[in-house]
This record gives sequence, C-alpha cells and structure tokens, in this order.
Amino acid sequence: MSGLRLLPWPGPNGQRCYLSTDAEEGGYLARLTDDMEEAQLATAEEVLAHAVELLRSPGATPPGELRFRVRRLSEALRDALRVAESRGGRIA
Repeated sequence: MSGLRLLPWPGPNGQRCYLSTDAEEGGYLARLTDDMEEAQLATAEEVLAHAVELLRSPGATPPGELRFRVRRLSEALRDALRVAESRGGRIA
C-alpha cells in the first residue's frame, strides 16, 4: 500500500498531518503511529467506562466534574474518529 496516512495527532496549528507511506510501510513512524492509535483507542474505552459509571449516579456528581468528563469524552471521540478515518482511508 502506498499514499498518505492521516496521523493520529494534529500539527502545531491544529492542521491535519500525513505520513507518506510510499517509501517505508513498516518504518519507525508507521509503528509509532500504530502505537499512538492503539493508545488513543484504549484511552477512549477508559473514558467511556467512566462516563457510563457517572451516568449511573447523575445526582452525585459536581458540575465541575461533569464538565471535565464531557471535555475528556470530546477529546476521546475526536481521536477515535481520526483513527477511524485514517484506517478507513487505508482499506483497499
């Protein structure tokens, strides 16, 4: 496979970053990208589990904690969507 692979992290100004996979498919940056994607998906699973737990006892959570959880959920969803887009773009 060759082409551009969407990286799981944004550039300095939030722009999309791509890795050219033409030269070295199993190279260092490709492996680093794979590892980062796996870490992001694992984090998303953890954040989701905390959110589900939080929803089971909605009255016991202070508003600041809710905002923090929503922020983390937003970050995890953004990362998971980026991973999905990147992986979907690489399906032959």
